[in-house]
Amino acid sequence: MSSLYQINANPVPDWTPPPPPDTSTVLTGRYCRLEPLVAEKHAALLFRSFVGHDHVWDYLPYGPFSSSAQYHRWVRETETASDPQFYAIRNGDSGAFEGVASFLRIAPKAGSIEVGHINFSPALQRTRAGTEAIYQMMTWAFDTGYRRFEWKCDALNMGSRRAAQRLGLSYEGVFRQAAVVKGRNRDTAWFAAIDQEWPALKEAFGAWLNPSNFDADGKQIESLADLTRLVRVADDPALNGAAHH
Repeated sequence: MSSLYQINANPVPDWTPPPPPDTSTVLTGRYCRLEPLVAEKHAALLFRSFVGHDHVWDYLPYGPFSSSAQYHRWVRETETASDPQFYAIRNGDSGAFEGVASFLRIAPKAGSIEVGHINFSPALQRTRAGTEAIYQMMTWAFDTGYRRFEWKCDALNMGSRRAAQRLGLSYEGVFRQAAVVKGRNRDTAWFAAIDQEWPALKEAFGAWLNPSNFDADGKQIESLADLTRLVRVADDPALNGAAHH
């Protein structure tokens, strides 16, 4: 896998900035459904999936929450924001709301959009629904006309770095001392996919999500990391080829 980027100074004729996501955007896949996050509808159900798993908040700038009421209050304050635009994720297999993700750093004029604030409960982690949720967000972004889909995470969060690479996002480096979060320094690892890579990534996701790629016990036959490897232009050197799920 090449670790060198090809610098692109190509003209972008007739560039039209895409629209931002809004509260009418609902994303539905084979295994999941993403709905704009609403406190009255989702907060209690999501808190139930998070309770007892405080570690899922380790790399987020907020949480854990000590009560359902406290989490409800946070969701109520968050749901009105247009950036980040949060979504509640319903796992089609369990029928439960088990995680959230958001669009943020939404920059239509640049054609760039980021996925972040990803918080999957243990029930959603390592599931087809969880993978498809991010795929649905990528699909919306590129189909709407965005040129760049970003993923950023705490550089210490190796699980997030593995997830980004597995999903076909290329490593772009680490921003040192990018923030102070919960009283400590945060270096931020950057990943992204661009529109030229999307057709091949979409094909890889389609092959992985196909029911024929899973045995009777739901175990994958071919890994998504293997399917996306040829699309990525740079791998994360910290992973040493560890993203094979």
